[in-house]
Amino acid sequence: MILTVEHVTSYEYDAPMRAAVQSLRLFPARFDGQRVIRWAVAVEGGTRGGSFRDGAGDKVEGWSVRGPVSAVTITVSGQVDTADTAGVLRGHRETVSPLAYLRETTATWQSAEIRDLAHEAAGEATDGLDRAHRLSSAVAEAIAYRPGATTAHTTAAEALAQGEGVCQDHAHALIACARSLGLPARYVSGYLHARDDGEPHEAAHAWAEIWVETIGWIGFDPANRCCPDARFIRLGSGLDAREAAPIRGVALGEGAERLDVSVALEAVQQ
Repeated sequence: MILTVEHVTSYEYDAPMRAAVQSLRLFPARFDGQRVIRWAVAVEGGTRGGSFRDGAGDKVEGWSVRGPVSAVTITVSGQVDTADTAGVLRGHRETVSPLAYLRETTATWQSAEIRDLAHEAAGEATDGLDRAHRLSSAVAEAIAYRPGATTAHTTAAEALAQGEGVCQDHAHALIACARSLGLPARYVSGYLHARDDGEPHEAAHAWAEIWVETIGWIGFDPANRCCPDARFIRLGSGLDAREAAPIRGVALGEGAERLDVSVALEAVQQ
């Protein structure tokens, strides 16, 4: 499937800022399931800095904007050819050991309820792939998808306690469950063209990857009860949403910030 992406992120400040610095993880991952046809990232009025691939194989690029800054606009446009690999991340080059993804973070803190859910879902399963699928299904059942039900700072434990959340919460909860059973897991940011039933979906999306011995990293999307397929574009990964964020930055000054995001994803060829 060939997917076209138009993604615009705008930061506006009610008082001019002295400068702004951005670290962008907005580049499609390189693996067997996707091939970049064209891709461009630009920051209006900004200066492109250095770029590198981190230990997880994700490209990171720095930008800076000199003040006075009243707004920062980041534009992404491109086309990606995607294929269904049943969620398996084949051909992706990285140097970080999967064991690094057993580390707990605030967002993925393993509460007693998280651990109970994981152990109940895993049951007597000894096969890693089976356990991962069971965990994903359990999280989907335990947390109803409800846009606006949580915030960017909601933890996996909090989302599970209230029984509703968004894709970020599903990913955090699945990661916490997997790690509680000794399965390395990580957060993935990217785009999704449509839901499995064909209904439109919020294009900016997130899911989780779990390390299964003998297979490798496998993606699971509890929010849509599936593994990533040709409708997904994978960008970057991290221990949680904060670490895998497509855009991280800082503005120097005292002005209040307002954020606006527009993402359009279109399939141009089947």
